[in-house]
Amino acid sequence: MCQNFSVMKSATHDPGSLKAAGMPANGGSHAEHLNALVAGMVSLRHDGRFDEPNLDGSAGDYISFNSWEWPQGAGLFGLVRLWQHNRDAQLLRTLEGWYERQINAGLPKLNVNTTAPMFALSVLWGETREARWAKVLDRWADQLISTMPRTPEGGFEHSVSDKINKNELWADTLFMAALFLASYGQLSGRRDLVDEAERQFLVHGRYLADPHSGLWYHGWTFEGRHNFARAFWGRGNAWTAISIVELLDLAEIRPSVRACLLGILETHITALQKLQTPSGAWRTLLDDPTSYEEMSATAGIGYAFLKAARLGIGPAGCRPAGLRALEAVKSNVTEQGTLSNVSYGTRMGHDLQFYHDIPFQPTGYGQALAILCLTEGLINDEAKEVAA
Repeated sequence: MCQNFSVMKSATHDPGSLKAAGMPANGGSHAEHLNALVAGMVSLRHDGRFDEPNLDGSAGDYISFNSWEWPQGAGLFGLVRLWQHNRDAQLLRTLEGWYERQINAGLPKLNVNTTAPMFALSVLWGETREARWAKVLDRWADQLISTMPRTPEGGFEHSVSDKINKNELWADTLFMAALFLASYGQLSGRRDLVDEAERQFLVHGRYLADPHSGLWYHGWTFEGRHNFARAFWGRGNAWTAISIVELLDLAEIRPSVRACLLGILETHITALQKLQTPSGAWRTLLDDPTSYEEMSATAGIGYAFLKAARLGIGPAGCRPAGLRALEAVKSNVTEQGTLSNVSYGTRMGHDLQFYHDIPFQPTGYGQALAILCLTEGLINDEAKEVAA
């Protein structure tokens, strides 16, 4: 698998300028697109344009593959899910080598976002049962449930490497931290971790799920008790949909909680279906027709739709909607193997214009969400071949 692609650099938030950079013909197979996306991910490098120093004074790298943060954590989960499907030996070496280098170099301070790489590691450990990972996972899980700052009602406060977000709940937290607890708890037989994951989903759902639209807000603060800009942010809704589907698939959830989450998921998917654009994409502000179509949200929602359909937990119509999203994602994979039209990491917005202004930038999470979506597409194709 080639790993020497040069990464297309773009920071504009004008979608047309990216598409003019040279999109490949939309005729490649899912497997060809996946190979290109993996190569594009591991080639990502920080070019200095997004300088976000951490609170401890260290440099914040939210771009390159060789950094322990949430974009890389999302990226690793995409790679692990692909490896679970194809069992590619080189891909496994890439994953294990990444974790070995990072752990030997010393892990960063625990927070919501630095927990993200642990999710992929727990899934990988569940497959390989490599003893060298177990102590790392146990230690991180213990520290997470005992030291993570909490909001009222016990939610994980979304404080991260470069900012304290006191008493705030963000939709991202479920993917970045709660899924690790559910995954490792289930695999290691630690029911206390699964119970904590369930709690996080219920608390976040109480404050972020809008009962009127069925969509999820980006965040909630107990300081003033409001949902900030009341933004239905596309990628935040993608994290939410993915997280609920993954939780229901990877852990034994108490029947009452499972029933509650299934209802929330059906309502959420139904609401998202109504907002899919004719191209198959979703917008960075889901309900704002003037906001740009954004591909990481499209890939994430498409993946959640396709997997929910495969698991039999999605409402009618989610599979064809997921397939339309998949085609939109494929049409945005560049010759360099990067997913274009991906908005950069998005802090909490206090007005809706903030979301319009987020620039585009190839990222690990964009690559990962595309890999997840295309892997589900590959599974879908193979299921059709078997059925035929």
